[in-house]
Amino acid sequence: MSADRYRAAGWWRPERVDDLVLRHAEALADRCAIVQEQRRMTYRQLTVAVDSTAARLRLLGLRAPEPVLLQLPNSIELLVLALALMRAGCPPVLAMPTLRGHELSPVIATLRPAALAVPPRSRAFDHTEMARRLIGEHDCVRTLLAWEDLHALCAPGHGEAARVHTPHPQDIALHLLSSGTTGPPKGIPRTHEAFTSVIRAASEVSALDRDSVYLAAIPVTHSFAFGHPGVLGTLAGGGRVVLARSADPAHCLDLVERERVTHCALVPGLAAQWLTELRDHPRDVSSLRVLQVGGAQLDPAAARRLATGLDCAVQQVYGMSEGLLCFTRLDDPDDLAATTQGRPAAPGDELRVVDHAGRTAPPGTVGELWTRGPSTITAYAADVRPPEAFGPGGFYRTGDLVRLDDACNVTVVGRVKDVINRSGEKIPAGDLEALLLRHPAVCAAAVVAMPHPLHGEAVCAVVVASGSGDDVPRLRELRDFLRAQGIAPFKLPDRVEVVAALPVTGVGKVDKARLRRTVAALVAAGRPDPAGQTAGGQESPSSSRSAAAGVSS
Repeated sequence: MSADRYRAAGWWRPERVDDLVLRHAEALADRCAIVQEQRRMTYRQLTVAVDSTAARLRLLGLRAPEPVLLQLPNSIELLVLALALMRAGCPPVLAMPTLRGHELSPVIATLRPAALAVPPRSRAFDHTEMARRLIGEHDCVRTLLAWEDLHALCAPGHGEAARVHTPHPQDIALHLLSSGTTGPPKGIPRTHEAFTSVIRAASEVSALDRDSVYLAAIPVTHSFAFGHPGVLGTLAGGGRVVLARSADPAHCLDLVERERVTHCALVPGLAAQWLTELRDHPRDVSSLRVLQVGGAQLDPAAARRLATGLDCAVQQVYGMSEGLLCFTRLDDPDDLAATTQGRPAAPGDELRVVDHAGRTAPPGTVGELWTRGPSTITAYAADVRPPEAFGPGGFYRTGDLVRLDDACNVTVVGRVKDVINRSGEKIPAGDLEALLLRHPAVCAAAVVAMPHPLHGEAVCAVVVASGSGDDVPRLRELRDFLRAQGIAPFKLPDRVEVVAALPVTGVGKVDKARLRRTVAALVAAGRPDPAGQTAGGQESPSSSRSAAAGVSS
């Protein structure tokens, strides 16, 4: 279906994201819109701050349609700046704070943002130093919006600021970033009319309204917490947003109790930690109505434990920044809500399950999910259409293996490509293998997923050493090397196995299935990491050569 048909059907409306989110500025002027620690901002203050910030951005020399990359922590400044940029016609590019130069440099080269906004320096990493290096590499970036300057930039002004720009609903409102499953993240352009349709549909199936209190526990620069329906859906419904400084379960549950939170979105590992924290330190979480869980597959037994332990509806969510969003419905039968990842939230979204040859798979069988419709993009930024991403007829190829029931409920069973899903963060094995091969002590490498009780999957690097004897690469050494290559910390290996040779299939390819089975067996047996230490653990006395025999046998 064409864009004109989406508009004719009423799925795409002539509205802008900032106007949809701030539509309650008069009716709910003095009502609290955002809470961050001890700071509170009303709807009137939020609207004035957005208009004032848009005017200040113009004074800084930013002009529509120049993008601005935002890599900020959960904060009032992040929300005000993102909305002000949309209002000024300068699409924000939402980047997770965990991304590093290796991931951000290709994004900057493609989207050519005029400015970067980065978090404060921490003990773990100096984002400002990284930003300065990136600015030196890319001449498009003229301005660094340092954290210490953002409070003044995003403060409400005195008096009403004149609107500096009026974007068209068909203009790009923002850029999300792909999960990078096939290489560096790609820019995902979302127009105002398309993104508002996603916000409205997701908000409706999540039952967000003026009485809702949404806890942003995961980073707001992730589409799940930003507008699927997230903080934008909550504000568009007239509810209240509570910003958590981190995803720490104790901190988040304190906020649930204090602010009487009704809605929250988590990945499965964090949701499990909530139950453990509540068991050890009980709190009053009776206000919680809906816990949304997505980013990775939720085990049916875990879904039932969450629903019982938190005494709320557990709403499974499956989707992607590229557009499609599936939700279990709040009135679904318990078994359906626990065992599927739901069905499309938006009318007009089409699902197709295909076999390896691109033919429609028989009903009820497993195949790759293809999708198209008003929620889903038809190209990445700069009209990039990787052949592996889009199929005939404008379908987006998700890369996920699924099964559909008669009502179009999706059950995700795996991935087509070699990707590790660590707490919802997608890690392409090939990208990490290429970086490992740069290490002088590594002559061959294979990266596979291994089971992890918290993250679902963790990263195991299986390497062949260039040297001999005890001269083998250790985990700490490889992690330090990869950090120096500028990769995001969630991609770092959690375990290293050193082998004499990588197992291969009959056609000479690395036998990843065999490696995954063997590594899983080692983890299940409780065998320590033989190539140094597990991440955060102690040195292991195990022989690296015994590990080689164990994995490659």
